Amino acid sequence: MNDTTLERFQYDNKIVKYFGAATIIWGIIGMLVGILAATQLFLPEANLGNPYTTFGRIRPLHTNAVIFAFVGNAIFAGVYYSMPRLLKAQMWNKSLSWFHFYGWQLIILAAVLTLPLGLTSSKEYAELEWPIDIAIAVVWVAFGVNMIGTILTRRERHMYVAIWFYLASFITVAVLHIVNSLALPVSFMKSYSAYAGVQDALVQWWYGHNAVAFFLTTPFLGLMYYFLPKAANRPVYSYKLSIIHFWSLIFLYMWAGPHHLLYTSLPEWAQVLGTVFSVMLLAPSWGGMVNGLLTLRGAWDKVTTDPVLKFMVVAITAYGMATFEGPMLSFKNVSAIAHYTDWIIAHVHIGGLGWNGFLTFGMLYWMWPRLFKTKIYSVKLANIHFWLGVFGILFYALPMYVAALTQFLMLREFDEMGKLAYGNFLQTVVELVPMYMLRAAGGLMYVSGVILMAYNMVKTAKQGSFVETEEDSAPALAKNYNPKGEFWHRAWERKPIFFAVLATVAILIGGVVEIIPTILVKSNVPTISSVKPYTALELEGRDIYIQNGCVGCHSQMIRPFRFETERYGEYSKAGEFVYDRPFLWGSKRTGPDLHRVGGKYPDSWHYFHMEDPRSMSPGSLMPPYPWLLTNELDISDLPAKIRTMQKLGVPYPEGYDEQAAADLQAQAAGIATNLEDAGVAVLPNSEIVALIAYLQRLGTDIKVSSSK
Repeated sequence: MNDTTLERFQYDNKIVKYFGAATIIWGIIGMLVGILAATQLFLPEANLGNPYTTFGRIRPLHTNAVIFAFVGNAIFAGVYYSMPRLLKAQMWNKSLSWFHFYGWQLIILAAVLTLPLGLTSSKEYAELEWPIDIAIAVVWVAFGVNMIGTILTRRERHMYVAIWFYLASFITVAVLHIVNSLALPVSFMKSYSAYAGVQDALVQWWYGHNAVAFFLTTPFLGLMYYFLPKAANRPVYSYKLSIIHFWSLIFLYMWAGPHHLLYTSLPEWAQVLGTVFSVMLLAPSWGGMVNGLLTLRGAWDKVTTDPVLKFMVVAITAYGMATFEGPMLSFKNVSAIAHYTDWIIAHVHIGGLGWNGFLTFGMLYWMWPRLFKTKIYSVKLANIHFWLGVFGILFYALPMYVAALTQFLMLREFDEMGKLAYGNFLQTVVELVPMYMLRAAGGLMYVSGVILMAYNMVKTAKQGSFVETEEDSAPALAKNYNPKGEFWHRAWERKPIFFAVLATVAILIGGVVEIIPTILVKSNVPTISSVKPYTALELEGRDIYIQNGCVGCHSQMIRPFRFETERYGEYSKAGEFVYDRPFLWGSKRTGPDLHRVGGKYPDSWHYFHMEDPRSMSPGSLMPPYPWLLTNELDISDLPAKIRTMQKLGVPYPEGYDEQAAADLQAQAAGIATNLEDAGVAVLPNSEIVALIAYLQRLGTDIKVSSSK
C-alpha cells in the first residue's frame, strides 16, 4: 500500500489535557468536602455553625463532586484520548468536544452552588433539580453524538472492546437519567417526582444501582481494556472472554437494583429478582477482573517498578473485591446485617477509592507524560502516592466494617428479660466515634496522595513540551466489505448502529420487567384508606426536611425484624407512602429511624432537639439547627405546590390551592400554642413549626394496637 492511499488526520490532545486537569482539581475539592463531612460525624461543630456546610447538605455535594466531577472528567479524558486512536479518526466535531467540556464544568458549578443552599430533589446520586437535569441531558447527548459521529467516520473497521463499553455507557446513562429525573416543576428550582413511594424507590434504585454500573463501572472497564494493555505492552488476555464479559454484564446489571431495597415495602417478587440477578452478576464481573489481571501475564516483573501498573493492579483487585461483595450483600441474611450501617459506606468506597480512583491515577500517570512528550517528573513521588492511597483505603474501609458489625450486634441484642439491651439508638452511635475518626484519617491520607499527584503532574508538564495535536494516518475503509466465514461477533463489531440497537435492547429488558408492573399493577402497592395527603403545613415541613438533608442520617423504613419493631414500632407498609414524592426511606442510619416518630415526643421536645440536640439526647452527634427557629417560612410557592401535587394525582379538593394558606396558618397556630404552653415562645410562621408538624405526622396514618 503506497502513501497516496493514506488519509491524514489529527488527535486533539488539548481537550484531553483540560479534562485531565479538571479531574485532578475536582478530585481534590470533592475529597476535601468528604473529609469535612466525615469529621462532622465525630465533631458536629465542624459544620461551621451555618446551614450551608452541615452534613445533610455537603454529603450530596461530596458524592456529586467525586462521582460526576472527579470520575466523570476522568472518563471523558480517557475516552477523548483512547477513542480517536482506536478508531483512527479525529473526534467528529471539535466544537461539540468543547461544548461538552464547558457544559460539564458549568453543571458541576451549579451543583456546588445549589446543594449547599438546600436546592435538592433528595434522590441519591440524582439530587440536582430539574433545570440542571435538563442541562445534564443536553450535554450528555452532545457527548454521545460526538462519540457516534466519530465511530461512523472511523478508519478502523472493527470496534475494539473499549468502544463497546463506551457506547453502552452512553446509551444506558441517558436512559437512566431521563427516566429517574421525570418530575413536575413547581418553580425554577423546585419540583416533585413523577413517582411516589414504592414506585419512586424502585425507579430510584434501578437508577442508583445502574448509575454505579454504567458510570462508575462500564466506562472504566473500557478504559481498563485500553490503558492496561498499553501500560503493560501486552495484548488483552482473551477476546472471547471480553465478549461474554460485555454482553452478560450489561444485561444482568439492569435487573439488580431491587437488592438495595430488601426487607422494605417493595413487592417480594421484585426483591427476589434483584437478588437472583445480583448473584449472577458475580460471573461476568469476575470475568472482567480475570481478563484484566491475566493481561499482565509475562509482565508481572514490571509491576514492582512501574507505578502505573501498581495502581492498575490494585484497581482491578478492588473491582474484584467490590463485585464479590455486591452479590453477597444481595443475600437477604447479609443485607439484614449490612443495610443502613457503615458496611455500605465501606463497600462503596472500596469501589470508589480503589477501582475508580486508582485506575484514574494509573491512567493519568501513563497519559500525562505522553501529552507533554516527556517522562514523569518523579517516580518516587508516584510510589509515595500509591502507598498513601493503599493505606488510606485500609484506614477508611476497615474501621467502617468494624463499625457496621458493632452497631448491628448492639441493635439486635436483647437482655434476659426480653427487652432491647441498648434501647436508645444513640448508645450504639457513640461506640462508633473512634472508627469515624480513623475513617477521616484514612480519607486525609488518600487526598494527600492526590495532592502529591497534582504537584507531580504540574512539574511533569513544566519539564515537557505540550503537543496540542498529534498527526496520524490510516487508509480509508474499503466499501462493500463482507468476508465469508467471519466470526459472528466480528461482524457485529463493524456495524455500530446494529451493535448499539442490540445493546439498547439488552439494557432495557430488566427495567421494563421490574418497573412497569410495579407502576401499573395496583396490587403491588395495597392502598390503606386511612392514609391521607399531607396538610399544607406538613408538606412545607417535609420540604424543609428534604432541604436540610435529614434523609442522609435518618431512614423512614422500619423492616420486619423484632429488634426494629421493638425499637421503632410497627413495620412499614407499602400503602403508607403513596403520597411521598420523593420517597425518603434513606440508605444509612446515623440517627434512628423516624417513620413512627409522630406523637412519640411533645412538640417542645422537637423544638429543643433542633435548637440543641444534646439537650435532649446527651452525647448526640447531630449538629444544632438554630436557624430553623428564626427563619420565616416562605409559603409563596404553596399554591403552586398544591396544584403540582394535584396534577400528580394527590386528591386535594378542587380549589384547595387557594385555601391552603389559611389551613397552614391554623395548624401552625395550634403548634405555636402547644409550644407556648411548654414555655417556648415561637412565631407560628417559623420553619421549625412546619418541621414539627411534619415529624408529628410520620407514621400516624395507621392505628397499631400495642403488643405489650
